[in-house]
Amino acid sequence: MRRRNSSTGAVGGRWYTPWVFLVPGLGLFAIFFVWPAATAIRLAFYRYNVVSPPQFVGGRNFAHLLEDQRFWTALKNSLILLVGLLPMSVVIPLLLAVLVNQKLRFIQIYRLVYYLPVVTSMVAVAVAWNYVFHQQGVVNWALTGFGLLDEPIQYLLDPGWALFALTIVEGWKGMGTYMMIYLAGLQAIPGDLYEAARMDGANAWQRLRSVTIPLIVPYFAVALTIEVMDAMQVFTSVYVMTKGGPQDHTLTLGYYIWSAAFEQYDMGYASAMGLVLWAMLIFFALLNYRLTKGRTV
Repeated sequence: MRRRNSSTGAVGGRWYTPWVFLVPGLGLFAIFFVWPAATAIRLAFYRYNVVSPPQFVGGRNFAHLLEDQRFWTALKNSLILLVGLLPMSVVIPLLLAVLVNQKLRFIQIYRLVYYLPVVTSMVAVAVAWNYVFHQQGVVNWALTGFGLLDEPIQYLLDPGWALFALTIVEGWKGMGTYMMIYLAGLQAIPGDLYEAARMDGANAWQRLRSVTIPLIVPYFAVALTIEVMDAMQVFTSVYVMTKGGPQDHTLTLGYYIWSAAFEQYDMGYASAMGLVLWAMLIFFALLNYRLTKGRTV
């Protein structure tokens, strides 16, 4: 039996022993998160172009944000992207999870294939999809071959198609993540519930609706939170494929913040937009929590 330290209440050691082991992690957290976040909050109230010393401007960056039409365009595009990604983060991954949850031979290979895009670099994915959506790419080849198009479309240069194409790319890459989240939820459901539903005469759709979906609501909450955070910060695919064009039709908040900071060298304004985006993400996370609270198991 281990000796309890009467003065500290610790078992076999001093009160500060756990903190000693936490110091490296806390140090990295402070360096790579707390300090940059504090610096960004501070710079949001300054005009700073990297070269000249920061000049305090108070709330002018936020006032300019309200008048900046490009910011509102980026916000609108990000919200459209978020809505477009919802089916590709909820419906399709859930169906894939149901499929790969079957007890079949080589099922691990199918899971690997569906998850492979997740571990692939977004730069490589965006470059590959550039060829897919090219005027002479496979999409135009297939659609014109089946007679669905009279002439090829330049998807990434067409204002009506560019954002939709980016949605396809982002959704395709992320589906494996949500599939694995739902798969974990499916495997946590007791098999007795499905057996009882079968004995009551429930078919596959009824079992999915009455047993599966209610019991994986917590996993939906996790997936939706991740989806909102990712969709509102889309950057790499925009940078590689469209640079925010054509005519700002694919300009997202993530890309616009980067552009303001590293192309226009307006670090203060970029920090102000980053704070607004941060507040929006917190709002969406709390909203998602409120909507799913009480439905979780």
